[in-house]
Amino acid sequence: MDIDVIVADISQNWPLYTAIPFIAALIGYVTKSVAIEMMFRPIEWKGIKGTFLGWQGVVPQHGGRMAAIATDLLTQNLLDIKDVFARIDPDRITEEIEQPLLRTVDDVAREVLTENHPRVWERLPTVAQDLVIKQIQAQTPQLVRQLMLEMRENVDDFLDVKEMTVRRLTSDRKLLVKLIRETSRPEMAFIARSGIYFGFTLGIVQAFVWAVTKNPLVMPVFGAAVGLFTDWLAIKLIFVPREPVHLTRKLYFQGKFQRRKAEVAQQYGEIIARDVLTVPNLMDSILRGPRSDRLMAMISRVVADAIDEQAGNARPLVTATLGTKRIEEMKRSAADKAIARVPETVQHAEGYLTEAMAVAHLVEDRMHKLTPVEYEGLLRPAFRQDEWKLVVVGGLIGGIVGELQVILMLH
Repeated sequence: MDIDVIVADISQNWPLYTAIPFIAALIGYVTKSVAIEMMFRPIEWKGIKGTFLGWQGVVPQHGGRMAAIATDLLTQNLLDIKDVFARIDPDRITEEIEQPLLRTVDDVAREVLTENHPRVWERLPTVAQDLVIKQIQAQTPQLVRQLMLEMRENVDDFLDVKEMTVRRLTSDRKLLVKLIRETSRPEMAFIARSGIYFGFTLGIVQAFVWAVTKNPLVMPVFGAAVGLFTDWLAIKLIFVPREPVHLTRKLYFQGKFQRRKAEVAQQYGEIIARDVLTVPNLMDSILRGPRSDRLMAMISRVVADAIDEQAGNARPLVTATLGTKRIEEMKRSAADKAIARVPETVQHAEGYLTEAMAVAHLVEDRMHKLTPVEYEGLLRPAFRQDEWKLVVVGGLIGGIVGELQVILMLH
């Protein structure tokens, strides 16, 4: 096509040519925004039942795999549960729960004695009953210290923190989405903004090619290219280069996520401490998790030893009066009731435990020490497996909008 004809066409239709880069920038922004939302939404699959026509957010769809990856990073690189429990002072926690503990011991002891030997217990004067209870209460703080020391030394025997974390993240997909989305919000915004910059630049080229060729395929092809290329490039620029590439002494280039390591470490630690490794969650896993039987066995042993110690020199008389079978029933009953009251009792020390364990600080400190590759593993799995889907969707949207541009240019 003659250059004079091209110039005349551009002069005559300059508003349309001027609009092309801006439309391309809009394509870039829209495709990125849609791709981002498709990563996280919807939480549940939405579509036509019985067909493949539908969508579920990439993160919630692969929640189990992503939860396992996040948990491996947490348990292998960021947190040793022994370090967490080592911060708990047995004397301090005993002090924190002293009053509710004494009330619990009072209730449990009276219930056990009433249930297992009501005649003897009811015939005792109130003063004598109170004396028995006080003797049991006097020994209780030592039992708590003993339990805490054993748990600190052998916490892995009682708590499967990996199982607890995976279960927590997979049962609450919103929490998994929150964990990834909150720590990557600036990166998501960067992807959306990059569509504007890349799209505008390619739009200028697109306008020139249209002026030269007037080929109807130019717009949809360029639109698809804008969507495909800018989606792919934006995701890559989040993670690479991993190490700073210095252009000058002060000016350097580095993946956006890598540059924000300190900020992400703080955010990630806070979310883990606030929503995952909380005192209630830990207690629930210890009492009801796959290794809970070991804690129950330990508590039963400690309670049984305490009852035997209380019997002391009178054990032969107690055995003759109650019988061995009845004594064993008392031990089991006391242990079961004590275990049932643990969450209620420990609740009074939740503030101290949260402060003492300092989960957020531990996670943040360990994250600073991760290598760039290890740190990238915090967010990269959210993109890797279905990254191509997001790029293809960006290309399809770009192609459709490009076809609309053709209609606009021809009319």
